[in-house]
Amino acid sequence: MKEVVVIGGGASGLMAAYAAAESGNRVTLVEKNEKLGKKIYITGKGRCNLTNDCPPDEFLQNVVRGGKFLTGAIYAFPPARTMQFMAENGLALKVERGNRVFPASDHASDVTKTLVSACTRLGVKILLNSEVQKIERGDRFRIATSNGDLAADAVILATGGLTYPSTGSTGDGYRFAAEAGHALIPCVPSLVGLELKTAYAQGVTLKNVVLTAKRGEKVLSSRLGELLFTHYGVSGPLVLSLSAEINRLPLAEISLSLDFKPALDEKTLENRLLRDFTERKNEQMKNVMRGLLPATLALPVLQAANISPVKQANAVTREERARLISALKSFPLVPTKLRGFKEAVVTSGGVSLTEVDPKTMESKKVKGLHFCGEVLDVDAYTGGFNLQIAFSTGYCAGKNIK
Repeated sequence: MKEVVVIGGGASGLMAAYAAAESGNRVTLVEKNEKLGKKIYITGKGRCNLTNDCPPDEFLQNVVRGGKFLTGAIYAFPPARTMQFMAENGLALKVERGNRVFPASDHASDVTKTLVSACTRLGVKILLNSEVQKIERGDRFRIATSNGDLAADAVILATGGLTYPSTGSTGDGYRFAAEAGHALIPCVPSLVGLELKTAYAQGVTLKNVVLTAKRGEKVLSSRLGELLFTHYGVSGPLVLSLSAEINRLPLAEISLSLDFKPALDEKTLENRLLRDFTERKNEQMKNVMRGLLPATLALPVLQAANISPVKQANAVTREERARLISALKSFPLVPTKLRGFKEAVVTSGGVSLTEVDPKTMESKKVKGLHFCGEVLDVDAYTGGFNLQIAFSTGYCAGKNIK
């Protein structure tokens, strides 16, 4: 039996504490907040999309960074195991669109309660309002906290990233890792909105549009989905996924374009325009366009096509029609910056994976020091994947205390 201290009482920390206790260790969980799982409470808009009901190979296709590193952990503790764990500990689940798994109650707090209950049943000691100030390694670990020192044979860092700092995610784990000699990959927000040079149509949501990102002539991403125009630029599922792919690149080199009508090729779209122009030949273009787009987007698209909004439909030339088709199929958006950590769903960056054992989550530099969850340089798309990464890496960290 070993003395294990888990630092951080979020999803990865609670699972790590459970797994370490299940393996017969004496476990203390240290949390600086007044309650456990503060970030869990706000995930999935308070409903907590806790995993994605898919097989490991499909899961790994949704990992943006660290897929190879995570392979062992995801197979060792896949989504099916997370669902089984929750069910065995009394939490009823439901699966929604996109295989997203939620508690049947729609209350994120029930996920936290389930994890805490499982830990306490195995004798995990929980210290709240206890902030870790320093970790030192001698014959054993000495963990200096705001409420006194702790001694341990093993330490698991489960402190989260930098997102939603109000929940306590303030990068403590990165400092402890650096002090232990670990290299850190610079952190950037991921799964977050994009600010644009020009903001359009605030509050308008578009479904079934295609957002394409290029760096020079190279297509970085092009996918169909839902996009939301905001006061600062764009957000919504399409943009959140894109942010995960471009957040480490210089945005000045990225060009974005939006296809408002991906179901129509250019010839079909031209025929549609000709029909509309004929049926509404004496109307101004700003009104004719409302048959194709929300009213607030009609003017920006006409401007991009260099067509006067008050021009009558029957006066539009062939050349103008070609420009309009181009604007509808490839409307330019100019990104200026990512929104910040306060709005990001996850942190991209963290402890370098080359210095961590992927099977045990143990440091290759400091024996007995383990990492899990968002403190590692791993991240994935939305849909329950990031919380599952927290559970899988937490389980492997706790299960492999030697």
